[in-house]
Amino acid sequence: MSIRNIYPASLRVIQDEHEHLSSVIQGMRYFVRQIESGGNAPDLKVFRAMLYYIMEYPEKIHHPKEDLYLFAKIKERTHQLDSELDALSAQHSMGELMVHGLFQALLDYEFGGKPAFTRFHDLVEQYALFYFAHMRAEEERIMPVARQVLNEQDWKEVDAAFLENRKMLDDAGERYKYEQLFSLIVNISPAPIGVGDPI
Repeated sequence: MSIRNIYPASLRVIQDEHEHLSSVIQGMRYFVRQIESGGNAPDLKVFRAMLYYIMEYPEKIHHPKEDLYLFAKIKERTHQLDSELDALSAQHSMGELMVHGLFQALLDYEFGGKPAFTRFHDLVEQYALFYFAHMRAEEERIMPVARQVLNEQDWKEVDAAFLENRKMLDDAGERYKYEQLFSLIVNISPAPIGVGDPI
C-alpha cells in the first residue's frame, strides 16, 4: 500500500514540536561540550530553561497526544507496529525519568562544581542519543505507516484531537507561554545554537 498524498495537521504539529525539541537538546549538548573543552561556562539559567521546557512541554503535552491519539488509532488499523508503538510509549515514560535525572545532575554540578561535571555531561549525551533515536523512529517508521493505514475519517479524528489540544493551550495562554520560553532559550543561547552573545 502506498503512502497517501496527504500530510495531516497532526503530523505537522509533531514535526514542529520535534524540531523545537531537537534545537533545545542540541543546545544542551553544545554547552556541555563547551565546558568540557575549557571554554567559558555558559550561564546555568540556560540549562535550567532548557530542562524546564522539556519537562513542561514534551513530557506533559507532546507525548500524551501521541500515545492517546495517533498511536491508538494506528493500533486500531494494523498490528504490524504494535511492539514498536509499545516500545515508544515506554520510552516516553523513560524519557521523563531521564529528564529528572538530568535536573538532579545539573544541581549537583551547580553546587558541587567540577567533580560533578562528568556525570552531568554523560547524562546530557545519553539523553540526546536516546531522544534523537526516539524521534527518528517516530518519523521514519511510525509516520509513514500511519499515512498508509489511516483513512480520511481517522485523520479527521486524530487531527481534531491534536488541534483541540492546541486550542485548549491557546485558550489558557499556555502554548504562548511555551513559545515564549522557547524564544527565551534561543535568545539567551549563544551562536551557533541561538542568537545571544557569544560565550
